[in-house]
Amino acid sequence: MLCKDLAGKAVLITGGSRGIGREIAKQFHELGSKVAVNYNTSEKAARELKDELHSDIEIFKADVSKRDEVRKLVKQVVDRFGRIDILVNNAGIVDGMRFDEFTESKFEKLWGINFMGTVYTSLEVLKTMKARQSGSIINLSSNLGIGAASSGATYYGITKTAIVTLTKRIAYEFGGDGIRANAIAPGWIRTDMTMGGRTKGEVRKSEKIIQSKNALHMIGEPIHIAKLACFLASDDATLITGQVIVADGGRFDYLSHAI
Repeated sequence: MLCKDLAGKAVLITGGSRGIGREIAKQFHELGSKVAVNYNTSEKAARELKDELHSDIEIFKADVSKRDEVRKLVKQVVDRFGRIDILVNNAGIVDGMRFDEFTESKFEKLWGINFMGTVYTSLEVLKTMKARQSGSIINLSSNLGIGAASSGATYYGITKTAIVTLTKRIAYEFGGDGIRANAIAPGWIRTDMTMGGRTKGEVRKSEKIIQSKNALHMIGEPIHIAKLACFLASDDATLITGQVIVADGGRFDYLSHAI
């Protein structure tokens, strides 16, 4: 059985109350892990998840773009579980802003949550992982962060490219401490975030375009990313670190590999 070693492991998932993060939390729970779910604005969804799983899953409110709140979050999780074996940096927001549509306030929010949230949480969790000489960090990037063509989301893509570099640096700098770091770069995944604010007709049109751009002609579901995250966190992936695993059905409309 793959990932059987995840039973009893303590996992922190940022942005874990909805979408991909929610499914990751459910998958780790199913494999017997102790799960801490971070949320910021979605308290109702977080409480519903806790009720749904009927377990000792813990939920913690924190804005990951604020370092003081992240420090408190990590302390709360360590106080509850005694350690953090696995960190999944999933918290993020999307903005379709093109390059020439730049606004400072929108970019600051994107950068703060998507990138600095990943930095702050990793910095705090690395302290406890280094003390134990063991740990796995999984960062959620995007295929837009490695050059997937898109008519928008320029600045969102920039934050996700930064996450790729950060992941590789963590893997290099902390490998000697028994810590692995990998990134997942999903394509279009069917969540309330990707469908938010759109009519059913608009969603179907977008998904038809996405299907035409990937080799499998598939639309991804959160469970596809959740299972990949569990694999990367497990001992089955012991030799895998500093990697970016693309899960987008085999898109072929990438820009230059120099990106």
